[in-house]
Amino acid sequence: MFIVSLGLRALHRNPYRSILTSLGIVIGVLSVIVLVSIGLGAKALVLQSIQNLGPNLLIVIPGSVTDSGAQVGGGTDTTLTQEDAQAIRHDCPDVWNASGALRTAAQVQSSHANWSTVILGAEPNYLPVRDWHLARGGFFGAEEEAASARVAVLGHLVASRLFGLEDPLGKFIQINHSPFRVIGILSSKGQSPMGMNQDDMVVIPLSTLQSQIMGVTYVGVILAAAQSPDRVGDARREIRDLLLLRHHIPAGGHPDFDIQALSDIAKTANRLSLILTLLLALIASISLIVGGIGILNIMLVSVRERTREIGIRMAIGARPRDILLQFLTESAALSFFGGIAGGILGVLSILALRSFLGWPAPIPWEDSLITVAGATLLGVLFGLYPAWRASRLDPMEALRYE
Repeated sequence: MFIVSLGLRALHRNPYRSILTSLGIVIGVLSVIVLVSIGLGAKALVLQSIQNLGPNLLIVIPGSVTDSGAQVGGGTDTTLTQEDAQAIRHDCPDVWNASGALRTAAQVQSSHANWSTVILGAEPNYLPVRDWHLARGGFFGAEEEAASARVAVLGHLVASRLFGLEDPLGKFIQINHSPFRVIGILSSKGQSPMGMNQDDMVVIPLSTLQSQIMGVTYVGVILAAAQSPDRVGDARREIRDLLLLRHHIPAGGHPDFDIQALSDIAKTANRLSLILTLLLALIASISLIVGGIGILNIMLVSVRERTREIGIRMAIGARPRDILLQFLTESAALSFFGGIAGGILGVLSILALRSFLGWPAPIPWEDSLITVAGATLLGVLFGLYPAWRASRLDPMEALRYE
């Protein structure tokens, strides 16, 4: 303990040097903690946006169109129909519900405002499939769907753009110069994983969009909700087998559709977020190494400046291992207190990110403790060589050193 207290007193004799030396460790620990937190926050945002699409969701998209021998891309064909969605609902035991959907872009007008937005045609069971709720009003039913009624449910953003603080329910909007009565307002859903603002849309009956606006009979996508998360795989196989049969595709033939599971997207996003977090942590760790090099440099300077002091201590009985322990204590203390200061600043920075930017940055307590411990170990490692040099000094040479 005497050797440890001696090392701490040596640091106390040069407070400014000690603070500046540990500054590299402070910045390194601060960077690691903040960047790991930012990575975890990004992961949480991505997973939340995926979950907002609806639990246990399967997305059936049409295949690609071949133009002059070149495939244009997935989702460009017109092979899916509303009858396919109905068959999935009725003939797939592991599918709880399904809805066809089709979208286009259009200018929407109210009596005193207009807004360019997405027009989504959907079936009456679209909201349960998406696990979406209404903020006000109601949704259209089977009767409106069968009659191709001109009714509309507004997304949260569209309602505010067209009507401001005024209540839109019961009022009329124009889509492509055709009047639609507003019957409901959707709850806020936020951005989708593809970056689309889900609150920026108007939902109308699918049959209305097909017959009165686009003049088509196909659907752009079929959304199917599995009975439970552990039955998503079975639901996907049932949908695939059913559509292969309905589309008269022989065994071994290439399907004219694709089925994507939300759980697969979540796993991919999780892996990408983990890789991003690790990369950020590695980048921040570079500053920790720079801080360690700073400790190495200052400790070498300290050994040279205190050569005579070391010689005196050896002359009155200090052993080489006592000198080694003293200098290791100094380098460990510099990195430890720098790590503690960096950890405190890192937590304060994360709280500032939450307050001022609204970023969902969690405080990585476990990672913070590991980082502080790693910084301390790094200080010890970089202090080994100066401590070894100090312990190997010849007492007679050290006493003659000026």
